[in-house]
Amino acid sequence: MADPWLTIIGIGEDGLAGLSEASRKAIARAETVFGGERHLALAEVGNRGRPWPVPFDADIVLSRRGRPTAVLASGDPFWHGFGGSLAEKLEAGEWVVHSAPSTFSLAAARLGWRLESVVCLGLHAAPFERLVPHLAQGARIICLVRDGKAGGDLAKWLTERGWGGSLIWSLAALGGPGERIRQHRADSYSAEPRDNLVALALEARGSQGIARSSGLPDDLFVHDGQITKRPVRALALSALSPRPGERLWDIGAGSGSISVEWALAGGTAIAVEAREERAANIRRNVAAFGLTHRITVVEGTAPDALAGLKAPGAVFVGGGLNATLFDPVWLCLEAGTRLVAHAVTLETEAFLADLHQRHGGELMRIEIAHAAPLGRYRSWESVRPVVQWSAVK
Repeated sequence: MADPWLTIIGIGEDGLAGLSEASRKAIARAETVFGGERHLALAEVGNRGRPWPVPFDADIVLSRRGRPTAVLASGDPFWHGFGGSLAEKLEAGEWVVHSAPSTFSLAAARLGWRLESVVCLGLHAAPFERLVPHLAQGARIICLVRDGKAGGDLAKWLTERGWGGSLIWSLAALGGPGERIRQHRADSYSAEPRDNLVALALEARGSQGIARSSGLPDDLFVHDGQITKRPVRALALSALSPRPGERLWDIGAGSGSISVEWALAGGTAIAVEAREERAANIRRNVAAFGLTHRITVVEGTAPDALAGLKAPGAVFVGGGLNATLFDPVWLCLEAGTRLVAHAVTLETEAFLADLHQRHGGELMRIEIAHAAPLGRYRSWESVRPVVQWSAVK
């Protein structure tokens, strides 16, 4: 199309005055203008305005296909906005966008922060636990929250987790005549319930946060003893070689610790677990680390539970691998997929040795001992050895 029917417009708190001429012309010629009630008031569109349905539904815009239409969003519609949801349903020539400075850009500018070194999160429709992977001493984070009350809830959440000394700036109505910026400590935050569409800027001060190396402490996970222990988990993740955006099948996930650390490295995971109580533990761990958007828990027994799942970049089997499981899994994997399996029994160890002979890869025996009291002295206390087979199809 030479003349797109849809214009996506980012609007700020300064309304029409802050828009480009192209944006104002698009609004003027649009038969219908969609947006939040605040956006429609700022753009002064009168009876041509249509408030967004809640929850957001792109189909209402698509129903206007071919007619001059505009949609309004706060700031940059493609940064924690609905721009991407619309664009993925449209042909390239159907739409054009006129962006405004994002709330993140305005907040960083007010505080003098380098935006490229700031973590930017949308928490208006996500749990506060989404912050967990990013909390570290001195970390700077800008996040969007629903309103002033949610800002107070977030400050309380931080305080309860040892981050009460953090500095928080609440930034409301940025770029408009009613702009308000206030500084607080998390543990003495004074919520302003009247504030809408608040951005919170956070400079983290408190506990150390979680390490970003493989092999997190076992006590960070809820488990019933069925967990890949810390040093063995570090070796498993090294063999799995997680990469951002890749998908893991974690078969017999137990506590989900492998899935959690894979997701912390930037990937997504499908944790398959047959036992209901362990699947519940996995969900608790996933939520605690703020990874519900990256990890899916599937209750069932492999290989049947794998039917219909999207292809993985890597597969981990924590124990009990046999021909009944291996053959269908190996058959469905795409070339280049990495597989890592552990064995603690002689029978599974023998099976892994056979797989190593047939398919190559690396076979490794892991033996670990910890210092423990022995009378008045100390001695080495060995843990059960683990055999690891890793291969690339």
